[in-house]
Amino acid sequence: MPVTLSDRLAQPGMIVAPGVYDMVSAKLADAAGFDALYMTGFGVVASYLGYPDAGLATYTDMVGRVRQIAEGVATPLIADGDTGYGGLLNVDHAVRGYEAAGAQAIQLEDQEFPKKCGHTPSRRVIPMADAARKIRVASEARSSRDFKIVARTDARTGHGLDEALRRGEAFLKAGADILFIESPESEEEMRRIGSAFDVPLLANMVEGGRTPILSQQDLEGLGYKIAIYPVAGLLAASAALSSLYGHMRKTGSTLGWSGELAGFSDFVRMIGFERVWDFEKRNAE
Repeated sequence: MPVTLSDRLAQPGMIVAPGVYDMVSAKLADAAGFDALYMTGFGVVASYLGYPDAGLATYTDMVGRVRQIAEGVATPLIADGDTGYGGLLNVDHAVRGYEAAGAQAIQLEDQEFPKKCGHTPSRRVIPMADAARKIRVASEARSSRDFKIVARTDARTGHGLDEALRRGEAFLKAGADILFIESPESEEEMRRIGSAFDVPLLANMVEGGRTPILSQQDLEGLGYKIAIYPVAGLLAASAALSSLYGHMRKTGSTLGWSGELAGFSDFVRMIGFERVWDFEKRNAE
């Protein structure tokens, strides 16, 4: 039986979860053997809708991607649930929907609607009591305690680290399983977070963001259990595509491009063509 996220959280060592945003990224990350995958709202909204991560995607948009990715991989999936897509009843609906779709954890945050990407400016948070109430509703909505509630606060940027830590305590009392203190701005702030809580902590490693990128060993030493890399794959793919398309536009061909292409035969196997070929052989007239 595959190891679930709940089982893995009980085992020693850090969980490194790459960001996945479509089925190609999900299948490649799944094949790489990670302990968990992170469905990034930033990446899904960008790749699926071509929009910024600014509260423009609906619950229906996102739960469809959760189901598609969860069904297509064997690795446990942590899925971004934004603010829960509305009020308390919406949070209840989102948790039930994400769990039924196959995710093993939902991330919920305390921003005002419409939310914004956590490493961009002008984010505002709702009152702490309201945010804790959302986490309580989320905890009560799940059908199994193995489905984990990741409670995120964006209070650090506008209200300081002390307020973010207070919110973390409130979220734990409300039933959160994993705490996500977004956007600490130094290693010392991350150390304070790690020393403040004796529960699984999530570090958000955003290249070019507000939080320093640290090694797995350093994050473990600071007390973190999960490290997500939500945009690394998306940024790498975007850079490669931009380089390739620029070369093609300039030269009219892929010949001479300095980047690396996946082997065509490797890609068609990865995406599942072998099953199609086997099916056709078995059902040939």
